[in-house]
Amino acid sequence: MAADRFFPTTVAGSLPKPHWLAEPEKLWAAWQHEGAALESAQRDAALVWLKEQEDAGIDIVSNGEQFRVHFVHGFLEHIDGIDWQKKTKMGIRDNRYVVDVPTVTGKVTRKAPVHSEEVKFSRAHTDKKLKFTLPGPMTICDTIADEHYGKRADMAMAFADILNKEVRELEALGVDTIQIDEPAFNVFFDDVREWGVAALERAVEGLTCTTAVHICYGYGIQQNIDWKKTLGDEWNQYAEIFPALNASKIKQVSLECAASHVPMSLIGLLKDKEILVGSIDVASLDVETPEQVAAVITEALQHADAERILPCTNCGMAPLPQHVAAGKLHALGAGAELARKTM
Repeated sequence: MAADRFFPTTVAGSLPKPHWLAEPEKLWAAWQHEGAALESAQRDAALVWLKEQEDAGIDIVSNGEQFRVHFVHGFLEHIDGIDWQKKTKMGIRDNRYVVDVPTVTGKVTRKAPVHSEEVKFSRAHTDKKLKFTLPGPMTICDTIADEHYGKRADMAMAFADILNKEVRELEALGVDTIQIDEPAFNVFFDDVREWGVAALERAVEGLTCTTAVHICYGYGIQQNIDWKKTLGDEWNQYAEIFPALNASKIKQVSLECAASHVPMSLIGLLKDKEILVGSIDVASLDVETPEQVAAVITEALQHADAERILPCTNCGMAPLPQHVAAGKLHALGAGAELARKTM
């Protein structure tokens, strides 16, 4: 393989919403518009980020989740069986933070395609490979209350079936990579092994495009930053789940490496997978230099062949200022190019 083909870059998921679309630098930010005006603003925001990624040299782009208020609930709001008026106070990610969430009160069903129109729009406006991200079954179950199924595993399988219908349609519309976001995998290790990976595989069953799972330590919000401070000098959570993921049918695993205490050697547990190496810290307002990004890639090369490494962001960047996220995208593209030149 020629060196210029190594290290294709991509993003983990969300990108900041411009101030004219939603309140900036905030998760769960309310839309600034309604109806047709909102749809127009969302399309404009997607165009901004598609162009920004292309200019930054990002090889596999996304629309930055500009059509969703939140990476989980943006999908769930289109699913029947959920009572959005019945709020339940719930501890998210093993009580890392507590929020009022909607409640599943009946069998969950998908009444219509959820993301098809935005994918058609995104596919029509870039020649780059296109990634689309969706919340995983376990993370959905950890972000919504249950008054119907009784067991998280049962509810997860129900959502996996719904997700599978959705992703099959998105693949047919030209999506090159379907990524399932499962930050809950980094918390509930026994559940991952018992039913989490099985639910993940059911969600992507039958796909022929590239499949990925994203597992991180969370958005760069204060609750996650505070939690990380309790994890000590070495974060070994990935060691609990990587063997099961390596044995799964998923092609790519996305992980957090930049400015973290994750031992890079844990990549060795994913010997059969392509690895999305988080090379951008989403919990800092400092924009990385290309040299810093290249250093993360170089360290990853000690544990995985170049053909299996895709530099990526640690997580979504929705809470960051728009100019900071744009700067980090350019650093990612430039850092990967620098790493190619040193091979």
